[in-house]
Amino acid sequence: MLAALVRTTGSLAIAEDAVQDAIVTALEVWPRTQVPDEPRAWLTVTARRRAIDVLRREAARGGKELAAMAAVEPDDGPVPEYVVHDDLLRLLFTCCHPALSLETQVALALRTLCGLSVAETGRALLVPEATMAKRLTRARQKIAVAGIPYRVPDAAELPDRIRGVAATVYLLFNEGYSPADGDAPERRDLAAQALRLCRLLRELLPDEASIMGLLALVLLTEARRPARIDADRFVLMADQDRSLWDASLIREGVLLVGLALQRTPDSPDLYVLQAAIAACHCLAATAGDTDWVAITSWYDVLVRIADTPVVRLNRAVALAERDGTVAGLAAMDEIDGLDSYALWHAARAELLLREGLKHEAVAAFEAALELPVNAAQREHLRARLAECRPAS
Repeated sequence: MLAALVRTTGSLAIAEDAVQDAIVTALEVWPRTQVPDEPRAWLTVTARRRAIDVLRREAARGGKELAAMAAVEPDDGPVPEYVVHDDLLRLLFTCCHPALSLETQVALALRTLCGLSVAETGRALLVPEATMAKRLTRARQKIAVAGIPYRVPDAAELPDRIRGVAATVYLLFNEGYSPADGDAPERRDLAAQALRLCRLLRELLPDEASIMGLLALVLLTEARRPARIDADRFVLMADQDRSLWDASLIREGVLLVGLALQRTPDSPDLYVLQAAIAACHCLAATAGDTDWVAITSWYDVLVRIADTPVVRLNRAVALAERDGTVAGLAAMDEIDGLDSYALWHAARAELLLREGLKHEAVAAFEAALELPVNAAQREHLRARLAECRPAS
């Protein structure tokens, strides 16, 4: 509904309000009249009528009103042929307008189109909720003041929007695979939606290496899902039952990694590199067989093109496996900006515990538990904390 109304009205704000009003109307009316045989059609018509009313009120001139009326009456003529056929994917490309910064594109898409709350969007981008709320408000104001149009891009415009769309799908999958907060250890609907969008992107842009890498990364990560949770407790990769991993997804992902690497010999890509790292993990028969030399080398390249605190954290974990715990801790303690990131504290705690520094490990586990994590991660951290403390 939102995708259709944004396309026809050219306004995200009007479309959002119209869809919300239609849903509120349904909640008021349907208990009295029963749910209609075609509820989506009912909602769509109601939302479109609401949009027409708003456009009529805002129309200052007759010509403008006629143009507005034409925009919201799409059913009387042939449906336009778009290069992007899926409604949600089409709207993601529409939302990721190059006039906006990449982070703003992704934040708007996650919040508006993907169903994430302001808090969840902030956590996905490692930004406090209040800061994210202000950024979203400023972004909407910029769209309104600058007159940035919500128009479905044609094929020639897609390359300028790939980064924003790919980043949105990547973070959507991350939230589905391992929610940053809440009672659910996973959100299968979000992960499935992200995988579906990845496959559609691959069909749309079959020669785009970054899309190959993104799909490979999602497949190789999804393949490990069956072994991640045991009795509502998070299981570290080293402790997972690898016989539960999905071999067909691993084969598909590894093949894509090879193709993507062939296309990027001199221009490393963010998603291709991450997929190569995921492939190293998936191809190891046991945790002890993991090629940490290769993984650390991939992270060395990744840091050069995407030097973020989270990438440095993951590299520090790999360093600890390759060069020893002391090297990993040293690299971890040099990272700035992760004081509010629970997984940084948790990773430090594990390395401190390896070094026999139980008192420091307890403090790190406690710090992780004070920050947002999902229920399965919280149970894991509590169990590890209990193992650190001396028996009373």
